[in-house]
Amino acid sequence: MAIPIVIVENLKDWQPDYPAVRVIAARDYLSRPEYLKSGGFRVINLCRSYRYLSIGYYCSLLAEPRRHRVIPSVRTLTSLSSKSIYSLNVEDLDGSIQRSLKKRCADAGQEFALAIFFGRSEDPELQDLARQIFDLFPCPLLKVEFRYQGKWQLDTVKALPLNGAASGAHRRFFIEALTGYLNKPLRAPKARSLARWDLAILCNSAEKMPPSNPTALHKFVKAGKKLGVDVELIEKKDYERLPQYDALFLRETTAIDHYTYRFAKKAELEGLVVIDDPDSILKCTNKVYLSELMATHRIPAPKTRILQKGDPESLALGAEIGFPVVLKIPDGSFSRGVYKADSPRQYKALAEKLFKDSDLLLAQEFLYTQFDWRIGVLRGEALFACQYFMSRAHWQVVKHQASGRAVEGGYRTLPLEAVPDPVLQAALNLARLIGDGLYGVDLKQTADSVFAIEINDNPNIDAGIEDQVLGDRLYERIIGEFVQRLESGRRG
Repeated sequence: MAIPIVIVENLKDWQPDYPAVRVIAARDYLSRPEYLKSGGFRVINLCRSYRYLSIGYYCSLLAEPRRHRVIPSVRTLTSLSSKSIYSLNVEDLDGSIQRSLKKRCADAGQEFALAIFFGRSEDPELQDLARQIFDLFPCPLLKVEFRYQGKWQLDTVKALPLNGAASGAHRRFFIEALTGYLNKPLRAPKARSLARWDLAILCNSAEKMPPSNPTALHKFVKAGKKLGVDVELIEKKDYERLPQYDALFLRETTAIDHYTYRFAKKAELEGLVVIDDPDSILKCTNKVYLSELMATHRIPAPKTRILQKGDPESLALGAEIGFPVVLKIPDGSFSRGVYKADSPRQYKALAEKLFKDSDLLLAQEFLYTQFDWRIGVLRGEALFACQYFMSRAHWQVVKHQASGRAVEGGYRTLPLEAVPDPVLQAALNLARLIGDGLYGVDLKQTADSVFAIEINDNPNIDAGIEDQVLGDRLYERIIGEFVQRLESGRRG
């Protein structure tokens, strides 16, 4: 049975009369070995803030690769952070909202706030509504605000901090709600069904480094016609049209705090087959998560250390990694947000600068190779293999110049049978830990070993590069995966 633990930023937030449960500081959860190696914990994250890249955010993010059951999950936090996402979740609640609030005096513009602690409401008449909202947003402490505009409408859903929500009049309610929650198991979300047969490809003609060039997009459309799928290229403005399609394929660079994630999330909520699925985006776009995942599952990787903002040791990197050392922000892409420090002085200056935007950073052993391997993986099987060579007189594949221009190195695409087996196996092992979508696994091969660097949820599929071996069959394989998922009635 999983051991419940409560995470707080400050141990003083936990009062003596609160329920008897193991309480630990967030920094201890992130760093102490007993929480890194054991999967037998049920985590209740009550940090003061869940903002993106905060220490509270990371506690929820890293609980998953540690096999801990956590509330709130990063998926929940992402939904709460965007009204355009959570408004989709609550469309089916309208009837319950009207029934629950019909007795309340309603004038135009009138507001009403509902506190929900662990799925409970202090008002018995609102308990059913509270439970339904909690099922959609499993977050310990919620404040839900409604506004009357001809009828009651859900306006905002916010996570509340422990040090404010559990004080005063709500103190006894918090204690009762948490006690009840600790005695109940977590529940899994319900699956949704599929219906129709059209594929939307999200792309952006203005993107400087898109994951697919125009010729590749045309080949996806052509492959769709061959396989009986109507493929349409859509853009950001087509967000509200998503329910018209059966499937969504993201061919624009993804990020959590970006509309690409909102597209993926809405597609999933509408029951579409979607690649990249929201879970893969969450996992792949954060390098701290990937580092923890690889360490947990013993995937060979360069020596890596997670750095915490405010930790003196994080600014005094010792001989455990050595110099030069690579510093990475958690959510960079296309070689952006990746820096090399050649000395302790340069390292300290870089770290202090990067900590202004993130509570955690990655310090990683520098391994220079002439090229990086990229293995494309689809549904757990290798799809293509490329060697991306370092940009001329640079240590990365892409060199970003001060002018904004990006200079890329060369490439070579190989048949899968020409790829060393250790490279293929390392790529497949890592991809299977993420899911069954379309991924690009980046690896370095030295004379002695193979090291996984990262995995991308939105790998490049460019005409003339990744398709050099398979040609049009590459596009048909990918569109064929959508067909298979539609036929089997399962989501990506």
